[in-house]
Amino acid sequence: MKIHLEIIKEFEINIKNLEADVEGILRVAEDGIKISKKALLKLRKEVVSKKITTNEQEITIFKTIKPKIYSKLIYYVKLFNIESKRPRGSSKSQKKYLDYEIKKLQDYFNDNLEFYQYYRRSETSLDNQYFIRGKEDIRLHSDNFHFFIDEKFSTSHDSTVATIIAYDMLIVYLQKEIELIENKNGMETNINAFQKQSKLFWTANKTDLIELIYALHSAGVINSGTADIKEVASVCEQMFNVSLGDYYRSFLEIRSRKINQTKFIDKLKESLTNKMLESDE
Repeated sequence: MKIHLEIIKEFEINIKNLEADVEGILRVAEDGIKISKKALLKLRKEVVSKKITTNEQEITIFKTIKPKIYSKLIYYVKLFNIESKRPRGSSKSQKKYLDYEIKKLQDYFNDNLEFYQYYRRSETSLDNQYFIRGKEDIRLHSDNFHFFIDEKFSTSHDSTVATIIAYDMLIVYLQKEIELIENKNGMETNINAFQKQSKLFWTANKTDLIELIYALHSAGVINSGTADIKEVASVCEQMFNVSLGDYYRSFLEIRSRKINQTKFIDKLKESLTNKMLESDE
């Protein structure tokens, strides 16, 4: 069991470091998925290769240890999907969207109410059915079919535990986002403060500025390449009196362009070239 605890400890440190260095929620979700998948595969290798001698050990692995990692994987995947589809419109439309997502998560608890109550009450009477491999009883009404495919690393309900934990985390996150929307006057005050410091305003598309910021950062031309993307973005926001929002989300949209990913940079080059040609005439 020691090796399993070491995997968990390393995983939790990696997640803590990731979430402490927030560049953008979509970036955190992307990296969180990678970290969780890597840890889950490492745990699977250990579980499959090591002999588990008692039911108690197996129950601990599939009721407690695996869900700690698996829940984060589910959390980050759902978080990425929710945030990538989040409307950019009014506060009202965003709040409506987040409230609806919370409702869908809570519906899962209602749909699995019997097991949800069993798990929440820390009951153990059915652990031998729920968390021992080889108990593929369809009458357990699990929505987890993965245990049919990966019988060496799955039980009928370990993913259900992981989903409950993940959805709890998501609900907390979404509720905090709603609070931020409701209290966004503080953010508007900060933007007004920026306007007193600079008379420059970014009048092109915000996505264009984000493209420029990432170009400068990737070229390493600020502080010899040691400047953090957050610092560069923050300075640009203050200099040009603009709020860029989740700039990493916008960067993902730029990266996903099928044609001309560097549209704004190319436009700058064309404009400068034309200016030079005019000067030569």
